[in-house]
Amino acid sequence: MSELLIRGRVLTFIDEPEGIDDTASYLTVDDGAVLVRDGKIAAVGDYAEISKTAGPGVAVADHRPHLILPGLIDTHLHFPQTQAIASYGAQLLEWLNTYIFVEEQKFAEPEHAAFIAGRFMDELLSNGTTTAVAYCSVHPQSVDAYFSAAEQRGMLMVGGKVMMDRNAPDALRDTPQKGYDETKRLIGKWHGRGRAHYAISPRFAITSTPEQMEMSQALVAEHRDCYVQTHLSENKDEIAFATSLYPDAKDYTDIYARYDLLTDKTLLGHCIYLSDREISVLAETGAVGVFCPTSNLFLGSGLFDRDRFDRLGARWSVATDVGAGTSFSMLETMDEAYKVLHLQGQRLSPLNSFYRMTLGNARALGLQDRIGSLHGGADADIVVLDSSGKSAMELRMRTAKSLVEELFILQTMGDDRCVAEIYVAGKAMKKRKASVSARTLETA
Repeated sequence: MSELLIRGRVLTFIDEPEGIDDTASYLTVDDGAVLVRDGKIAAVGDYAEISKTAGPGVAVADHRPHLILPGLIDTHLHFPQTQAIASYGAQLLEWLNTYIFVEEQKFAEPEHAAFIAGRFMDELLSNGTTTAVAYCSVHPQSVDAYFSAAEQRGMLMVGGKVMMDRNAPDALRDTPQKGYDETKRLIGKWHGRGRAHYAISPRFAITSTPEQMEMSQALVAEHRDCYVQTHLSENKDEIAFATSLYPDAKDYTDIYARYDLLTDKTLLGHCIYLSDREISVLAETGAVGVFCPTSNLFLGSGLFDRDRFDRLGARWSVATDVGAGTSFSMLETMDEAYKVLHLQGQRLSPLNSFYRMTLGNARALGLQDRIGSLHGGADADIVVLDSSGKSAMELRMRTAKSLVEELFILQTMGDDRCVAEIYVAGKAMKKRKASVSARTLETA
């Protein structure tokens, strides 16, 4: 049995905060500890009390005065676009054709796919993200590379091969039957293996024929425990193109509804230009709209209307959407989310931001029992955040008087330099700034 006692200022959410003063929605312990036993959280609370339950000679990772939180969660990004981030000057459809489809053809080479998959996972970890939901390329070997890299690091990851059989270069197109067969095989190989979860991934309506959508429908019916991921209403030209290809559909959302692709395990990237009817369909089916602020701003796509989602009872999550998204950092992503909502007269409190990055996104995935909060029995995916990780932040923190103010500083000014350490299933992955020792409790 292996044990580790992680000491610092513990913060974990219990529920979604109803306001800036909702202290009942989270647990905080100034001199707290998380006891990790064999990759799981065994206990959380005051250090003096938790240390009594640890075994003799337990290793102590002393991160005081830093914050200890659940590992951050990203619900939508594209691992083959890792080297295409910061590609200049185009909106969605032109950007796909000019940069992305060119980049994704490289993933036919297993060596390239393996190299980028490793770098991709390490970028996530360096930014405090322990779980993400990602698209692979059309090539099965890209999926193998993705899940292999996650498995080597012990990460809980969701992903899948994109299915697309039209409106893409020949080298990136499968067929309805090939997309079905390859996805079926990959589900059998990876879904439920270790911490891997598969996502059936028709890229979006523009790149899938009705025949491929039918094959996606069959896969979803056959694998109810798999996720579904696709894109919806990101860009006005995209909406016009998609609906022209499916003229019998009531609207863009109805295309997916007609093929039974909207379930409580469906993640729909962007969802910017939805009507009330469409949002109500998401609410009825439990499908999740994914807010991708840095991507939406970078491609000039538009502004996500969170208040309408809340008013109509639809679920939503937050994501980086690398490579249209401009950062792997969920902190920087929430900074932009704050601004996107502020432009529309909507508030995003620091408490709600950190809830969304942790328990909120875990709930969107239905994985709140395993990740997203620090509770007994959860997987020990943990991030340690240094609120003075940059010199300007250290100066600003001298005037901070509350946890809420500190969280807003982290959200507004933070990036990977604020990630002091990250643990995946209890294993330290970054080893930067942490004072980790194998001393006994008696000498701690």
